[in-house]
Amino acid sequence: MIALARKYRPRRFADLLVQDHVAAALRGAVARGRVGHGYLLTGPRGVGKTTAARILAMALNCERQDRARPSGEPCGECPTCERIWSGGANLDVVEIDAASNRSVDDARDLRERAMYAASQEDRYKVYIVDEAHMLTREAWNALLKILEEPPPRVVFVFATTEPQKIANLAAPVLSRLQRFDFRRIHAAAIRDRVVQVLAAEGLAAEDDAVTVIARYADGGMRDALSVLDQALSLSEGALTAERVRQALGLIGDEVYAEVLAAVADQQAAPMFGIVDRLMASGADLVEFIGGMADLLRALLMDLTGADPEGLTTVQRDVIGAARARLTAGDVLRMLALLTEAETSIRRSANARLVVESLLLRWALMDRTVSLEEVLRGAAVGPPGTGTPRPSVASPIERPRSGSDRPVSSAPGPVPPPDAGGPLLVGPLTTEALRSAWPALVERGKAQSHLFGAILAALSPTAVEPDQVRLEMSQDGGPLLEGAQARLGAIRALVTEAAGRPVEVQVGAGVGKVARADRPKRLSDNDIKNQKLGEIRAKDPSLDAAAEALDLEIVE
Repeated sequence: MIALARKYRPRRFADLLVQDHVAAALRGAVARGRVGHGYLLTGPRGVGKTTAARILAMALNCERQDRARPSGEPCGECPTCERIWSGGANLDVVEIDAASNRSVDDARDLRERAMYAASQEDRYKVYIVDEAHMLTREAWNALLKILEEPPPRVVFVFATTEPQKIANLAAPVLSRLQRFDFRRIHAAAIRDRVVQVLAAEGLAAEDDAVTVIARYADGGMRDALSVLDQALSLSEGALTAERVRQALGLIGDEVYAEVLAAVADQQAAPMFGIVDRLMASGADLVEFIGGMADLLRALLMDLTGADPEGLTTVQRDVIGAARARLTAGDVLRMLALLTEAETSIRRSANARLVVESLLLRWALMDRTVSLEEVLRGAAVGPPGTGTPRPSVASPIERPRSGSDRPVSSAPGPVPPPDAGGPLLVGPLTTEALRSAWPALVERGKAQSHLFGAILAALSPTAVEPDQVRLEMSQDGGPLLEGAQARLGAIRALVTEAAGRPVEVQVGAGVGKVARADRPKRLSDNDIKNQKLGEIRAKDPSLDAAAEALDLEIVE
């Protein structure tokens, strides 16, 4: 029994899938009598390089070819075409595997054989060298002269998946050859071809089974037909997607669905059980991560309005369920985390731990919300004004600390003055305010971590009857802009602590200058805080919304 990959190998240029640019050029060269003496066919494995070389040899030596008016296409049926197509013995067409015949002696032998004429006057001698990148530098040097001045009616065809190696070893050779780059075959074209083969064989298969085969082939038609052969050998009746996965040892789509459901629910515990089952079944974790990446890409395409192709019914159901629970921003962050972990998964001695860590990071990942939606719902204005501000579309994240705190819908960023009550019992003095300042910082932290950090960097330095002077410490310099932007909130907090209205001034401190004028080297954290301060200064509504809803702005 002939393998399907051989049985359905193309016999004519017109049968080459997706390689129309190569087929047209070679067919035209034969028809017009302008065949080159050397060709280099490059491209991924299983896309038709060696097949195209055989078809060229068939076209040049076809017994039914009209020598006066050649069509450029071989008949594919005459004895000569049949021998060449099947790889049988032929005096005029020789195939060489460079992986096992790569030495300089092999190249010299090939060069000497090429000097002999073809078996008939109107025939061509065709030498097909597969895996040409395996030839040594010395072997290429031995072939260089005959490629420069080849004997008449001799054609060399080199096929390779790694043309860059030839360029590194024997760059002068490339200028003597006509190069054709073969394209990876699209999954849709592979799927159609598999359906044709099944029909020709009188076999039935589920659509999802064909889809899985086309996706697994990864652009190679030969691989697709080999997988089809493998799955059919284990199947009785109609070929199913489950039987194809069993034949290939692939992970079921339901596992990926379970992962996405756990991520959408922000449940970390199920991830350990998922990895346990994968390990117990002997699944390849690298393959699992690759399948997860494919599904996330399809989900991202769906969320951004594109139409993902080549999906099974289960995958489409999974994407439909996740569409309403995850945003495009969430999926992008998941893909970014996956990309970071992929190399470690491939190389780590404990890939299981890396995969579990990745899944947990997905499950515990903060969700992305739109600031425009937040402002539209909260109608937040600058502190103390109560005036709505124009909404600004920008991604922000909710901070997580064990469990999510619910987002507040309070109309302003400052709590009522009597929320915590006065902290000072006696008169308002510098020492009294300094003693009460730690408690006041804790009140600020209750509003937001950033506000608490700003207050912790400030220190009371002077108190007048109705005015308090606060100065920023040296370490807290990068927070100065934030303190000035939140002056109203700080005033309200100090007023609450004092039990009466006071004015507040914020400065850089005695003997210090503002950070913008201080000639010091800024750390990455300093630069980040400076940028955030500039953003808040330009648009008070951004700062007000983040303060009101206890949100943290993402750069």
